[in-house]
Amino acid sequence: MANQKFFKSLLVLVSTLFLSLPTMAQRDFSNVDIVANHVAGSFYYLQGAGGNIGLSIGDDGVVMIDDQFAPLTDKILEAIRELNDGEIRFVINTHVHPDHTGGNENLGNMGILILARDEVRVRLSASQPESALPVLTYSDAITIHLNGEEVYAFPVPPAHTDGDTFIHFRDSDVIHAGDVFRTTAFPVIDTNNGGTLDGTLSALGVLIGTAGPDTKIVPGHGEVSSRMDVMGFRDMILDVKSKVAPMVERGLSYEEVASANPTSAYNARYGDSERFLRAVYSELGGLD
Repeated sequence: MANQKFFKSLLVLVSTLFLSLPTMAQRDFSNVDIVANHVAGSFYYLQGAGGNIGLSIGDDGVVMIDDQFAPLTDKILEAIRELNDGEIRFVINTHVHPDHTGGNENLGNMGILILARDEVRVRLSASQPESALPVLTYSDAITIHLNGEEVYAFPVPPAHTDGDTFIHFRDSDVIHAGDVFRTTAFPVIDTNNGGTLDGTLSALGVLIGTAGPDTKIVPGHGEVSSRMDVMGFRDMILDVKSKVAPMVERGLSYEEVASANPTSAYNARYGDSERFLRAVYSELGGLD
């Protein structure tokens, strides 16, 4: 059993390393366009390569959420300047992954203050220079008052990672949910960085409870959504969990669970389910 656990952990680690390969320097970003989208009030988001970048824009300057990959920083700054030529006052990292924090070093070297949860700084410090690290960290909610906006950043249970933050732009009524919620794929539960299945469900419950019927929700990847969309996403996870749990209790291997195709109702919408299904299986106590 110990060997099984070792090889399962090794498989997850290797999978994570392969998934991170596109973030490396050899990736060609020259053809990436940064596209700005207005959501509501002072809030915009930028699409490019990597996670959606949130922006609060106004007379006080810019509050920025995440910063994609380092080679895109100049293009991102150019897109921001087309919306507002004021100072970028803060960057808030929603979590540790390089498609959301890759520009930290560039922005930190410009003197822009980076904010994130304590866990994000700890994890980034293992591989990044000082200038890429958050200079202000928090373990509880913080509020930034700029552009006539309450920017309320608050931690959620270990979900996608152990350092996830939701940011509610209260006056514009927009929530940036980071990678806890996405519309383009099944959930990614990064257990190597502290993510959990139950925490994902709890965090999505927090998102549903915080949002109102008219709240716009910006996912880490994908299109602007509603509270009802998040409810559907959470219900999908609950459905898959309810199907996998009894199979794990019967001692089925991962291959047997995968052959039963418990995600079949959702594959057409969300694509490849293997990484998600492996995480669910493992989190429920599967021993492959």
